[in-house]
Amino acid sequence: MTATRDGASYEVAVRAESALGEGPTWDPATGRLLWIDILNSRLHGYDPATGRRTLRRTGQHVGAVKPRAGGGLVLNLRDGIGLLDPDDTFRWLRHEPVPGRRGNDAAVAPDGALWAGTMRYDEATGGGTLARVTGDGTTELVLDDVTVSNGTGWSPDGRRMYYIDTPTRRIDVFDHDADTGRVTGRRPLAEVEDGAGFPDGLTVDAEGCVWVALWDGAAVRRYTPSGALDRVIELPVPRVTACAFGGPGLTDLYITTARVGLDPAPPLAGSLLVVPGAGEGVAQPAFAG
Repeated sequence: MTATRDGASYEVAVRAESALGEGPTWDPATGRLLWIDILNSRLHGYDPATGRRTLRRTGQHVGAVKPRAGGGLVLNLRDGIGLLDPDDTFRWLRHEPVPGRRGNDAAVAPDGALWAGTMRYDEATGGGTLARVTGDGTTELVLDDVTVSNGTGWSPDGRRMYYIDTPTRRIDVFDHDADTGRVTGRRPLAEVEDGAGFPDGLTVDAEGCVWVALWDGAAVRRYTPSGALDRVIELPVPRVTACAFGGPGLTDLYITTARVGLDPAPPLAGSLLVVPGAGEGVAQPAFAG
């Protein structure tokens, strides 16, 4: 266990060498932490109670994985949205391959819809999207000028949606209508200053604060609902990709990291880290499909 700048201590939950570890998600039905390695097309599972680990290959690059309400998983893949049934059978919910583009981060809204982002492999400006996908596969394009679609999350009361398009360096906030799933009034909540890295994945805690992983920033930051920076957890790897609360009481902050592009890579780059007792998370809804 190693202390960070703000007094929190991180541990290595799973020592790994993921090229692009991403998307930690707590699955309360199974009591395990899910995350993915995008570039190695791998889906990881970890049970902190037993230490048991699982690994599944996805067949193509995978940007996110989330639990489904009826069991199984939903995947934001290179070529669209896929479903893994409880018996491990795979099928497409929405198959929409676009040459040079892949799925990236995704999140489930309070109404059970999946908000799925995409990006181009060459990270061309405006080449990505953010779409809202309902349980039956109906898809609404919300943003069509995204570069690297990343962290998405909702305030505990569901009235705000937070969103990151990484190259903008901003954490943006929308007004969210829980009845319709529509978002309006996009505006900056906070901006990451030059030299501090780029905002990547995010999660929202029970106090409504936004925790943001910093790519090339070696840290996770927490911003209050007013946009003030109030915590910084420094980490031993530069490419911190995403974070999520997990564990029985949703008090442990799990953090994914990457080693792609690092030569030499630090020893823990690509590992899954955890900060026990970092705060209090909010139970995340399962995908309604």
